[in-house]
Amino acid sequence: MTTELNISGMTCGHCQSAVTKALKAVSGVEQVDVNLADGSAQVQGQADPQALLAAVKNEGYGAQLRQ
Repeated sequence: MTTELNISGMTCGHCQSAVTKALKAVSGVEQVDVNLADGSAQVQGQADPQALLAAVKNEGYGAQLRQ
C-alpha cells in the first residue's frame, strides 16, 4: 500500500531528512521517499495514515493526505 502526503514547511535537505526519519519511525512503514522540490512524500507499507500525519506534525511540518 502506498500513502501519499503533501508536506509543507520543508526548505532544505535537513528538513527533508527530518521528515524522512520521522516517517520511517512509524510502525508499519517499509519505505519512504520524500521529495523536497514538490513537497510530497510517498510511504510504502501498512502504516496508519493518521500516524504518518502525526509524525510529520510532531517534527514541526505541515502534512495532509494527498487526494
